[in-house]
Amino acid sequence: MISTTDFRNGMVVIINDTLMELVEFQHVKPGKGGAFVRTKLKNVITGRVVEKTFRAGERMEEARLVREPYQYSYSDGDLFHFMHRESYEQTPVGKDIVGDRKDWLKENQEIDLLFHGSEVIRLELPVTVELAVTKSEPGVQGDRAQGGTKPAELETGVMVQVPLFLNEGDVIKVDTRSGEYLERVSG
Repeated sequence: MISTTDFRNGMVVIINDTLMELVEFQHVKPGKGGAFVRTKLKNVITGRVVEKTFRAGERMEEARLVREPYQYSYSDGDLFHFMHRESYEQTPVGKDIVGDRKDWLKENQEIDLLFHGSEVIRLELPVTVELAVTKSEPGVQGDRAQGGTKPAELETGVMVQVPLFLNEGDVIKVDTRSGEYLERVSG
């Protein structure tokens, strides 16, 4: 059990049998009345953010999460299969947990799975991934109406904006948090 005095950003607590991640918090000591803690909590499963106020010193259960190293193997419709990098055990994960992160998954990519007990609750990607450009129109020199960028389809099927000089077959580095082009890896 933890107290509101133990709060720190990123901590996961159990409230009403739901895993909630502490996004931000603020201790408030009004001139009159008891102190309280104003928080923003994000549901770990659904991603929904709610605001909740706790009395100062209120106690709750902290969730024990375990991060394990895995490698993405393949997907077969609704399931994505991951192999533990040390025990080689296969773990299927549903598309509801993978969500939009599927856009950045390619075979043999190393990622981390976050477990609560024996249940996978989150997939944690690296901050950047290297993906090949599979479809891209040739850039027209002098076309600056779009800021010198053009749409390109990557090997995972996701579309990103890339500079005009990139061609099909180029490998680029992309930020998985924003989907933003960072740099060309090879030509």
